[in-house]
Amino acid sequence: MARTYSIDIDLGTKAPEFELRDTVTNNLVNLYNVRGEKGTVVMFICNHCPFVKHVNEEIVRLANDYRVLGFGFVAISSNDVENYPDDHPKLMHENARKHNFTFPYLYDETQEVAKAYQAACTPDFYVFDADLKLVYHGQLDDSRPQNGIPVTGRSIREALDAILNNRKVAEIQKPSLGCGIKWKPEN
Repeated sequence: MARTYSIDIDLGTKAPEFELRDTVTNNLVNLYNVRGEKGTVVMFICNHCPFVKHVNEEIVRLANDYRVLGFGFVAISSNDVENYPDDHPKLMHENARKHNFTFPYLYDETQEVAKAYQAACTPDFYVFDADLKLVYHGQLDDSRPQNGIPVTGRSIREALDAILNNRKVAEIQKPSLGCGIKWKPEN
């Protein structure tokens, strides 16, 4: 598994808009449909990555814990499905059902959304405040496959708790680590 870190992005960056198809409902979903009153969490994930498989249960817990507190959640897969068929939208639908995703799981076929967000890996996490300005971009927590550290979602939970308590989100943020986005070959 290729280990890729998320790219450092300036805090305060405005969330890029998008409109993508939800693989579960088949509806078109945009940023404003998933936006939460307090903030919004955008997650770039996929089906086959061992780093994502390692945290699937926690991202569902995280969404369930914080959606009721005013946060919106969305997951996006941007991988090239011709070369990585395990990430096909039909299998995304099955994966979302299997893990009881309570948030839209969108397919970014053109990869334009991943490029707009400067997504580099799966998982790659972004937390935006109520004004859709980036306040956190980094890891879910310190756990990785086979490192023995429990999956808790601590890093994201601390960012969301800071927003809830009108505190500044810590500026020192550890990058996410995962499989690189599977980009389509350039023509």
